[in-house]
Amino acid sequence: MRIIFVGDVVGRPGRKALKGLLPGLIKFYGADFCIANGENAAGGKGITQKVAEEMFSCGVDVLTSGNHIWDRKEGISYVQSASNLLRPANYPPDVGGIGYGVFRSRSGVPVGVINLQGRTFMPATDCPFRTALRILEEVDVPVKVVDFHAEATSEKVAMGWFLDGKVGAVVGTHTHVQTADERILPGGTAYITDVGMTGAMDSVIGFKKEVALRRFLTQLPMRYEPAEEDLWLCGVVVDLDEGTGRALKILRLREKLR
Repeated sequence: MRIIFVGDVVGRPGRKALKGLLPGLIKFYGADFCIANGENAAGGKGITQKVAEEMFSCGVDVLTSGNHIWDRKEGISYVQSASNLLRPANYPPDVGGIGYGVFRSRSGVPVGVINLQGRTFMPATDCPFRTALRILEEVDVPVKVVDFHAEATSEKVAMGWFLDGKVGAVVGTHTHVQTADERILPGGTAYITDVGMTGAMDSVIGFKKEVALRRFLTQLPMRYEPAEEDLWLCGVVVDLDEGTGRALKILRLREKLR
C-alpha cells in the first residue's frame, strides 16, 4: 500500500497549499492513505475543528500533531474528543484526546498511526521510547506509521533505530526543514529525520521573516504570523507491504503551488 505523509501545515497559507496540491498528489501517486501534521494549521499555532475539517476535505485521513496542539483554547475540546486527530501519546493520559489508533485506508487495509513527542529541548513528557513499546503491544496490525515530533536530530535518529523492524515508517516532524536522509533501515523501516513543512518558503520556518529577524536581533517576545508567499507542500510517499508492514520505498515530496 502507498501512504502520503504531509509535513507540518502552517496557517492559512499552508492549508491553501494543501488544498491546491494534495488531491492531485493522491491521484498521481495512487495513495491509499494520507497523514498530515496539523499542530500549526490554525494561524500558525494550534488547531480548531473548522480547520481540521478543512484539511480532511482535502484528502487527509488522519491528523497528527505536537507540542503546539494545545495553543488554541477554542480547539482543546475538539482535540480531546476527535477520533482522527492525534496528540502525542506520551502526554499524561488525563489531558484527553488520543495518541494512536488504527484507521482504514481507502482499500480497506488497517493502518496503525502513532504520534510521539521528543523530550530534548521540548516540554516535559513521558519517555517516548517506552511509550512506543507499550503502544506496539496494543496496535496489532502489520502496517504502522510513527510521527515523531521532536527537536533534536539525534533523538529522531535514535527513535528510527529503536523502532527499526517494529513499524513500517518513522517520520520526523517539528523543525519544518526537510532533510535529505530518507532511507529504509536494515529491519525494513522507512525513515526521514524531518519531512519538512507545508506553507510559505519565503519565510523563517513558515513565519514572516521580518518578525523572526527582529526577535533574533532584539530577543524581545513578538507575535509570529504565517508568511504568505512561495507556497510549497513537503512530505514523503512511503510504500509498505500490506502483509509484513515492511517498507518497500520512501520518496521525498516537495511540490510548489503554481
